[in-house]
Parts: sequence; C-alpha cells; structure tokens
Amino acid sequence: MKVALGVKTHSGWAALVALGGNRKAPQVIGRIRMELVEAADASWAKQPYHAAEHLNINEARGLVARGIESADRLAIREMQRAMALTRGMGHEPVACGVLMAPAMPGWTVDEILAVHVRMHKAEGVLFREAIARATGFCRLRLIAIPEKELEQRAERALAAPRDRLRKAVADLGRAVGPPWGKDQKDASLAAMLALASASG
Repeated sequence: MKVALGVKTHSGWAALVALGGNRKAPQVIGRIRMELVEAADASWAKQPYHAAEHLNINEARGLVARGIESADRLAIREMQRAMALTRGMGHEPVACGVLMAPAMPGWTVDEILAVHVRMHKAEGVLFREAIARATGFCRLRLIAIPEKELEQRAERALAAPRDRLRKAVADLGRAVGPPWGKDQKDASLAAMLALASASG
C-alpha cells in the first residue's frame, strides 16, 4: 500500500511514524527514532551556533557549515533507512509530512551569532530543514506543516474535529503500544495529512 511518513524533529533527533491505508482508516506501518547527529559530535552538533559562539568568525562559520552538512547527510541516511524498512514490508512511501518552525529571515551566520535569541531560532529550524531537504532528495512529496497549526490544518484537511482526531491518534498508539508520546502523536497526525494529500 501507499505509505506516508510524519516527522517531529528535536535538536539532534526526530520521531518518525509511517502510516498506510487510507485517510479514514490509517494504520501504523512502523516508527523509528531518527538520529541526526553522530554520537562523537553530540557535544557541538546538536547546537552548532551555540558551539560556535565564542570562536573567531572564520572558525565559527566553518563549524556551523559542518553542523548543517552533517545534519543534511544524516537526515538523508535516516530517511533512506525509513524508506527501506517500509519497502521491506512491501509498501511504497510516497509523501512525508514534516512539522516546521516559522521561517527565519535571511540572516548570515555572523548576524545570527551576534544576537543570542537568533541562535535559538536558527537551531530551531536547522534539523527540520535538514529533514525537509532529505525528503526532496529521496523523491518523496514534502508536506511542510507549521507545527503550531498542526491540529487546525488536520481539522480542515481531514474534515474531522480535533477531539475525534486526538482519539484516532490515541487509538493508533494503543494498537502498536509504547512508546507513543506527544512526539509520535504529532508525527502520526503529520503523516495523516501527508497521506490525505498523497491520496488526492
């Protein structure tokens, strides 16, 4: 069957849930934790802007660039792993719903490092954008969903009230067992939106 992925991202990792079936009766095909930093680099790669804060500007730019490159590379690796697991069960991944943060202005690395709150903003989008780019690299249809609008968009796209959607997501978790916390619930709702979009 056609499968849609949903991803909820944190600093250095993400929760991915794969749903198949149809928009009215989705089923969990699988779920994984996506590792978006190498263990050996975790001390700086989870927050590369903070790690670069006290370096000279050339070193800082280099460290941030390495962090973004690493996030992109690992996001592709983990997306390919999720797709391989899905295909290994005889299904075809077709779309991915990614929960996104508000877009940042086009600040340079220098401008981000000059204002502490900007570093938090930049790190808040870094791994989400890496997942979004990996989705395109893997030729999946990207459904970018503003995280703060997730339930609102789901209500509209799935023609169901929030209470019913929350129950449906909870029922999915009961069917597969733990872990099924907020990360998996949000990822599954994102997958529902992607599944609905992919099915027309």
